[in-house]
Amino acid sequence: MNIRSLTRGDGVVIGAAVLLLIASFLDLYSFDNVPDSVDLPMLWGSGPVVFSVVLAGIIGAALVVVSRGLPQAPKVAGIELGQFGAAFTVFAAWSALGNIFDVTGGYDNIEGTNSDFLPSPGIGMILALIATLLMAAAAIATPLVPALKAALLPAPRPAAAQPYGAQPPGGYGYPGAQQPGGYGQPQPGQPYGGQPQPQQAQAQAPQPPAGDFSPFWFAVPVPRPLFAEDGSPTPIAELAPGTWYLAVEQRGAALVAQTQDGRRGVLQDTSGIQRG
Repeated sequence: MNIRSLTRGDGVVIGAAVLLLIASFLDLYSFDNVPDSVDLPMLWGSGPVVFSVVLAGIIGAALVVVSRGLPQAPKVAGIELGQFGAAFTVFAAWSALGNIFDVTGGYDNIEGTNSDFLPSPGIGMILALIATLLMAAAAIATPLVPALKAALLPAPRPAAAQPYGAQPPGGYGYPGAQQPGGYGQPQPGQPYGGQPQPQQAQAQAPQPPAGDFSPFWFAVPVPRPLFAEDGSPTPIAELAPGTWYLAVEQRGAALVAQTQDGRRGVLQDTSGIQRG
């Protein structure tokens, strides 16, 4: 899971889930004219609230965040995992709203009950409603609002421009990794990870394609699909923000990029990319 692929909307979902977890340890309801020494139940003391609000909200947030961090979002019955997560968060918010109006499941409808001891929503239930509403709103709005689609963590810039075929420090998101096809391979008389001498670079580095295009490292601002070079509509990978990829060829407005595992594909949407 690549945390650099998370968006600002995912950050809101994570924050709301933490708030919901904190709220679950606070009061479920409160009474007027009750001494402070009386222990009132927290959200974990109510089974319906635990299952329909607390667990549903936390599980929904986890599904949304995990699906965003994976290179390819898994599907269940043809529906993406993130969509299941968004549905869980909406259900949790709806359940929390219902428990605000009827905190103890009909207790206040008992005839003859003293009105001074009718329960009202506790601080835990109120915070749970706020948390689930934020969570559901962020989960639904993130794919639609550009401000929420922006990367949560900015992509690090490479230390310096490298010749074609050489790997920059920390390339592809982890230092010292060797790339398929001999990228970054140590040469005789050269320490591992060291830069080749000018005479060696000319002999060792693959020649760039003909034309004015020069290969370069780049990062994407948001997750974007990488399609096969044969024009297949099915993505072969997803480029994640915060990871550097090597552009090896340009085809009109599109780029041919190489992923961490050596796969090559066409990046059709190149708007807003960050060049290394």
